[in-house]
Amino acid sequence: MSEATKPAIQATKAANTGTTVDRRFSVAPMMDWTDHHCRYFLRQLSGHALLYTEMVTTGALINGDAARFLRHEEAEHPLALQLGGSVPADLATCARMAEAAGYDEVNLNVGCPSDRVQNNLMGACLMAHPALVADCVKAMRDAVGIDVTVKHRIGINGRDSYAELCDFVGQVQEAGCRSFTVHARIAILEGLSPKQNREVPPLRYDIAAQLKRDFPHLEIILNGGIKTLEECREHLQTFDGVMLGREAYHNPYLLAQVDQQLFGSDSPVISRADALRAMRPYIERHLADGGAMHHITRHVLGLGQGFPGARRFRQLLSVDIHKAQTPLALLDQAIELLEGR
Repeated sequence: MSEATKPAIQATKAANTGTTVDRRFSVAPMMDWTDHHCRYFLRQLSGHALLYTEMVTTGALINGDAARFLRHEEAEHPLALQLGGSVPADLATCARMAEAAGYDEVNLNVGCPSDRVQNNLMGACLMAHPALVADCVKAMRDAVGIDVTVKHRIGINGRDSYAELCDFVGQVQEAGCRSFTVHARIAILEGLSPKQNREVPPLRYDIAAQLKRDFPHLEIILNGGIKTLEECREHLQTFDGVMLGREAYHNPYLLAQVDQQLFGSDSPVISRADALRAMRPYIERHLADGGAMHHITRHVLGLGQGFPGARRFRQLLSVDIHKAQTPLALLDQAIELLEGR
C-alpha cells in the first residue's frame, strides 16, 4: 500500500455518519473481470482509484466458500465489496463479513438487469421496491461502521419517470445512504440482454445531473459510457465522482494518469513495461501455489494496443501462454515488447 492511500483507508474505519472513501474515480464491479488478480493489476497503474469486486450474492457468501469470495491483497485498497441480495438480515451478515475481511465499503447492486439476478429479486428490479432497498441499507448500516453505498440505474421499464427516481433515492437516503453511483441509463428488464442493457437504452447524463442538483447533500457518482480522462474531468464539474467500467478494463493504461490528472499526485506516470514488470512477483507466487499464468495475464491484454508489436504482445499472453513450458520467460518477452511504449 502506498503512503498516499493510507489516510483515506484509515478514514474508512470511522463510524459511517458520512462518506469517507474517496470516490472521485472508481472502476466498476464487472462479473468475470474484476477478480482479485485484475484488481491487483489495476492497482499497479493507480494508487488512488477505488476498486470494486465482482458482485457477490449473499447466498454465495453465507452458504459458499466465503474465504474465496472475500480474498484480496492488502495492496488492493481502497477496495469495495459489491453485494447482490434483498434480504436485509442476510445483507447485514455479509456486510459484517466484508468489514471483518477489511473492505473499505460495501455496495448494494440495484443495477444488474440479468434474468438470473431478477429471478432472485436482486439487481435492477429492486428499483421497483425502494422501501425494501431502504430496509436493506439500514440493516447493513446498523451492522457495520464502513460505508454502505448503492449502485443503481436511473430507472427501469415501467418505472422510469424522474419522480420515481427521486422517490427511490429519497427513501434510500432516509435509511442513511449518502453515496449513490448512478448508471445513467434505464434498465429494460425484458427482451434485452445485460450487454444490450449497457448499450441500447440511451445515456441520460442530464437526468443524473438533475439528481445531483435536487440532492446536493448526497454524493452522486456518474457511471455509463465514460471513455477518457478528459470526459472524467468534465463530469467532475457536475458530479462528485466518475466510475468507468469496460473502458477501464479494455484500455487499462488509462488508469496510469488517473492519480496525476484527477487526484493531484506528483508521482511519475508508470510505464506499461514497469506496470507489467511489477506483476512478476505476484505471478510467481500464483504459479508456486499451483495457479496458471493465464488466470492473471488475461486481465493485462489491454496494455497491448496502439503500437507496433501490440498484436504479438496479446498473442504471447493469450495463445502462446497455454503451451509454454516456461511461462515466466514468456512474460519477460511480453515485457520487452512494452519497453518504450
